Amino acid sequence: MILGMQRNVGILFLMGAALGFAQSAGRVSKAAAELDQIVTPGARIEKLGGGFGFVEGPVWIHAGYLLFSDIPNNVIRKWTPDGKFSVFREHSGFSGSGAPAGALIGSNGLTLDKQGRLVICEHGNRRVELLDMKTGKAVVLADKYEGKRLNSPNDAVVKSDGSIYFTDPPYGLPKEDADPQKELSFNGVYRLAHGKLQLLYKDLSRPNGIAFSPDEKYLYVGNSDASRKIWMRFEVKPDGSIADGKLFYDVTKEAADGLPDGMKVDSKGNLYCTGPGGVWIFSPAGKHLGTIQPPEIPANCGFGDRDAKTLYITARTGLYRIRLNVAGVRL
Repeated sequence: MILGMQRNVGILFLMGAALGFAQSAGRVSKAAAELDQIVTPGARIEKLGGGFGFVEGPVWIHAGYLLFSDIPNNVIRKWTPDGKFSVFREHSGFSGSGAPAGALIGSNGLTLDKQGRLVICEHGNRRVELLDMKTGKAVVLADKYEGKRLNSPNDAVVKSDGSIYFTDPPYGLPKEDADPQKELSFNGVYRLAHGKLQLLYKDLSRPNGIAFSPDEKYLYVGNSDASRKIWMRFEVKPDGSIADGKLFYDVTKEAADGLPDGMKVDSKGNLYCTGPGGVWIFSPAGKHLGTIQPPEIPANCGFGDRDAKTLYITARTGLYRIRLNVAGVRL
């Protein structure tokens, strides 16, 4: 989730403002010639809808529709290719009562496991949950580490072996690191496998977006800290742990609004990282190829449609998409 948004943004949501049609919006900025192989020159960014609270976690469902989180409104929304929006799940990140006014309590990152079930990062409940969309049954996968409550799980990715990797910054807590309800002294990156939660890394101040390279040899993690706006790359060891963390790209000096947030990877290993000013596209070697710039600062993105060549982008209050020439990696 990008910092800088007002915590009372939820009151800005107007259901009647949601658009049911696509319109051109934004631009694509080219930084290297290789971008043309990914984004056809002149490709349009389309706005599919707007007027939401603060949207995140777009994930394409195999049945043929998109889900995304609306954090301050505590719902998961559904978009169908006929242009219609609906509420897929209420109380998506907080099922209790008495949440502080303006608290970012809703669900954040969404992804699918190998069985097509929905993995939900829940801010207000401070846990990762698994939802069987066929039966409606939900189970809690992780809510504590060594007996202490998680901060507010933010984004997740599922490895081909079924293990779940997720980040846990404090954005769901009203006072973040200074919140009296924060039980852990760090903001971690975790691996959940065979019912066991393993802390992989705790030296990033704001771990956020997370993704694997197509061959799963590397794990990428973004850090959404205004004082250290970076993406890291780690080697994934045979036992699922990570090692040899290195700087992948640094945008700390970028003045444009936005911080490293959600990310995805395509079948050729290119990264699509939401960050200052838009969605930054990097080659596997860390070369900046270009930036997709919708009119609102993006928080996350995800590949969709049957061929996985459409990039859906959640940006502040709007949902956008752009067609690409390369298919994305997804379960």
